[in-house]
Amino acid sequence: MQNKLMTIVEGSQIRKDLPAFRQGDNVKVHVRIKEGNKERIQIFEGLVIARKNSGTRETFTVRKMSYGFGVERTFPVNSPTISSIEVVRSNKVRRAKLYFMRERKGKSARLKEIRRKK
Repeated sequence: MQNKLMTIVEGSQIRKDLPAFRQGDNVKVHVRIKEGNKERIQIFEGLVIARKNSGTRETFTVRKMSYGFGVERTFPVNSPTISSIEVVRSNKVRRAKLYFMRERKGKSARLKEIRRKK
């Protein structure tokens, strides 16, 4: 009974306006940032290296290189601070978690692109 109620409540909280993306995709995450009384949108572009959990607790981790340093950021999928997500390109991967990309740099960090029909 309680489990059924939880799924009903969580179902109303899940966002349906975001595109389907998965591990290995390069994405642009448009994040709302409040600074004082102003609000602006900042774009965080990188590779999705992990997706965890499901439902309202689902998160994804995006990794990018910034001035030679690897920067990772974890976002809740259903967060209101995310205004939109754009899939830039999809890559062929054979793992659920791409943590091995942390040690890669240069040509070894390349992934094979999947060409999708529009």
